[in-house]
Amino acid sequence: MTMLDRRLHAYRPDLAEAGLEGKVQASRFVEGAPARVALPVVALRPEPELARGIDTELLLGEEVTVYDRADDWCWVKAVSDGYVGYLKAEALSQTGPAPTHIVTVQRTFLYPEPELRKPHRAILSMGSRVHVAGEAEARGNHYAVLADGTAIFARHVQPIGALDGDDYVGIAALFLETPYLWGGRSGLGIDCSGLIQLAMLMTGRQAPRDTDMQAAGLGEPIDRSEIRRGDLVFWKGHVAIFEDPQTILHANGHSMTVARENFEAAVERIGVLYERPTGYRRPFRTFPG
Repeated sequence: MTMLDRRLHAYRPDLAEAGLEGKVQASRFVEGAPARVALPVVALRPEPELARGIDTELLLGEEVTVYDRADDWCWVKAVSDGYVGYLKAEALSQTGPAPTHIVTVQRTFLYPEPELRKPHRAILSMGSRVHVAGEAEARGNHYAVLADGTAIFARHVQPIGALDGDDYVGIAALFLETPYLWGGRSGLGIDCSGLIQLAMLMTGRQAPRDTDMQAAGLGEPIDRSEIRRGDLVFWKGHVAIFEDPQTILHANGHSMTVARENFEAAVERIGVLYERPTGYRRPFRTFPG
């Protein structure tokens, strides 16, 4: 039987996703059940233990397939990027209307009603998905009202199907000074590959979650001499995006933030611990500039 990447294939000795039947050994195979993330940001772990570090995060409204529920944990696969892991059962919902809109600013507040003076209920990250049931005006401000009566500034969301554009570099720059968080994938904390994935998501593009996945299959390899805005540079375990041929944006453990840095200076600094860049890739052929 083939050994598959556990991050992208749901299989254990006792259980596996139905699509893997004949490819892996398991006691039984299941189709799984659909569910959505019901909390603002949820950690996805490799094991059902809070003490384990997180692999990635899922955002409000994102869809998952649930393969197993046990001891308040669910074993799931994210629909957006296929990532497999464990999260607390309380983070999921199988009811409620489908999301219609997506948060397009780095962070926004969810209010109990259309009134910014009320104590907010939650902070939502860019990429969060919500169902907008109506609109409201209050004190000259325009709100998107959700099915439960809570509200978000209307200009902070847009219809999910309207995501397009080319400037994922500009999206990444919105996260400057955001804290670095290993496994983070939100405006509250983010890691290097999470920054790339989320920025591309917000221009209607798909990208793998982890650095090694991006280095192996996101776009096409290029030479250092070809670098232009929007290209990626990889080190072992790290990725950055070129803002221009001399400047990179990256979430990093040196500044512990998303930072803008001179590329050659970063190469020298990072090289002390992690050697030279391992490669360069152009995610999309038609990026402007």
